Amino acid sequence: MKDNDLQTINKQRRLKLNTGTFYGWPMGLWFMIFFIVPLVIILVYSFLKKGVYGGVELKLTLKAYIQMFKPEYGLILLRTLKITVISTLITILIALPCAYAMARSKHQTLFLFLIIIPFWTNSLIRIFAWMSILNNDGMLNQILLKLGIIKEYLPFLYNTKAVILVSVYMYIPYAILPIFTAVDRFDFSLLEAARDLTATKMQAITKVLLPGIRSGIVSALIFTFIPIFGAYTVPLLVGGKDSYMLGNIIVDQVQKTRNWPLAAAFSMIITLISVIGIIWITKSNDKDAQLKKKNNKEDNYVGGIQ
Repeated sequence: MKDNDLQTINKQRRLKLNTGTFYGWPMGLWFMIFFIVPLVIILVYSFLKKGVYGGVELKLTLKAYIQMFKPEYGLILLRTLKITVISTLITILIALPCAYAMARSKHQTLFLFLIIIPFWTNSLIRIFAWMSILNNDGMLNQILLKLGIIKEYLPFLYNTKAVILVSVYMYIPYAILPIFTAVDRFDFSLLEAARDLTATKMQAITKVLLPGIRSGIVSALIFTFIPIFGAYTVPLLVGGKDSYMLGNIIVDQVQKTRNWPLAAAFSMIITLISVIGIIWITKSNDKDAQLKKKNNKEDNYVGGIQ
């Protein structure tokens, strides 16, 4: 190859790199202004002293993080974890058969449309709809009374069960969509091969299907666990005193107590959990990609021998 040709190739490569950098700047700038800068501000606030009349004073302290270990906050954290874990598990258990049925159906577009429809409605309207259903004089109590199943109103609203129910409803699309994507890419001939090797239906599902869609399940876990863990509106509107969660603490510390450092410290905990979840998703996807690459190499090797 001539020197002129090499110079031309190098110029083209530099031009592509410069073009890519040019197009990447707006996204990088947006990411820095609306994500990194607010995150840094919250981190700094969590190490500052609470102002006398609210706000912060420019004095470094660990008081906010020390306050987090108070028994009352510990109980709220445990309650938040309990509600979040139960809601997430129920959501995943419902999402798995739904996603499987969607992936195997001939009407995938219709089902996807039905899953996405709730996103077109404001979340507050959906919560208020559930409140009208679960209220003492709501639809559910009225139906049960008319059927004679109950003789007086049951307290379906303003308790932990209501928070779990509405949380599952609010975030189940976030679980169905990633699992559906993973199931749709799954090679179902592997299930047939497992059945040919005398595996039962349950064994084929637990040992072949579920490991094969693990990346989708992990994504669904993160996409539901993190927003429920930091939820504020659902426990505020449908929960009672026993449903006070971490998100409610943050809002109350900002608006009522005006203890911004403590609110920032709790926010950093939620952010840390979110980062751990993202790292988990990334490693899970990388592991699946490496496993597929390894299987493809083995298949090519066996094919070459044959």
